[in-house]
Amino acid sequence: MKRAVHACEAETDVKRSRFIAYLVPLGEFDGMQSHLKAEHPKASHVVYAWRHINKYDQMEERFDDDGEPRGCAGQPILNVLRGAELVETALLVVRYFGGIKLGTGGMVRAYSAAARAVVTRATTERWQRHERLSFRSDYSAQRQIFYLLEQLGIRCPAPRFDPEGIVWEIEAPAELLARFRERAGRLLSR
Repeated sequence: MKRAVHACEAETDVKRSRFIAYLVPLGEFDGMQSHLKAEHPKASHVVYAWRHINKYDQMEERFDDDGEPRGCAGQPILNVLRGAELVETALLVVRYFGGIKLGTGGMVRAYSAAARAVVTRATTERWQRHERLSFRSDYSAQRQIFYLLEQLGIRCPAPRFDPEGIVWEIEAPAELLARFRERAGRLLSR
């Protein structure tokens, strides 16, 4: 299985309808449908599908047709995610209606084509279960911790600063977190 490394987009046209597909890591999905609706106010639909492996190693999948006929939009893009073996990834497609009705089969083909177009452009990596690590450090250790995270390839959202020091929350595969703990040792204050 694979996951998207970062967001990407692709555009396709089918019988004057415009389809803009976005592939994003699942962590960036929250609120994206409403954001895209605001960004594309004249679009007729913003459909999505996502896949997630929960803490019990069960696959969770969701899709939304956003007013398109049932099974003609969200389900086809979910099937593209399945076929590409993508997890922890969401795919959204913005549709601008071009005035020509596609029919249910045509819509399935158009949404699938838009989804495949963005999947082929995506940068992916092998999926591994991630764990979270929260810790504190002194302000003086900030540069060293950022350097170590960069060396190990661990992405880190912006840390929080408070009067007692820096609060970090990182997420990475367990083996990488163990290497980080081992190398960071004295820099961490729990």
